[in-house]
Amino acid sequence: MYQREGRYSQLLDDLGFVVSFVGSKGYIHLVHPDLIVEFLTPERGKGVDGPVPLKRWGMNATALRFLDFLVKDKITVIFEGINVTLPHPARFAIHKLVVAQRRTNKDKSRKDNMAAVDILHDLIDDGQGDKIRSFYKELSLPWQKKIVAGLKKLDAKAIIAVLENKA
Repeated sequence: MYQREGRYSQLLDDLGFVVSFVGSKGYIHLVHPDLIVEFLTPERGKGVDGPVPLKRWGMNATALRFLDFLVKDKITVIFEGINVTLPHPARFAIHKLVVAQRRTNKDKSRKDNMAAVDILHDLIDDGQGDKIRSFYKELSLPWQKKIVAGLKKLDAKAIIAVLENKA
């Protein structure tokens, strides 16, 4: 679906991005020496099998569950003089915990869990326990229970205490 002649092609080339096709279904990443850009779109309903075309950009996006949760609270950081909008780290970590519960690949699930735990510990150390808990409480009760069960397997007592308001 990527079109080299697209209106953004020259801009991306000038910025040093190279198109990388991931997997056999045609997922696209833009690769730069300093970062990788992945195009995401919310996955709803029964889901999709394969990339979602973004015709305006001449790109394909990866459909991702719970994307709406991820992008509710954003932060802006400056990367090499460019403002970059990112999910709040607490939302990102909680999203990782949800995704880890859904994965069938154990190695990817473990990596998601470890990344989430590391981020949440840093946020707790930074005094952001209330923010973590408020984002967690937005999830449905079944998802809250799944997250706590997963954290118990990881022996992440400090995080569980924050989520349950016992810290």
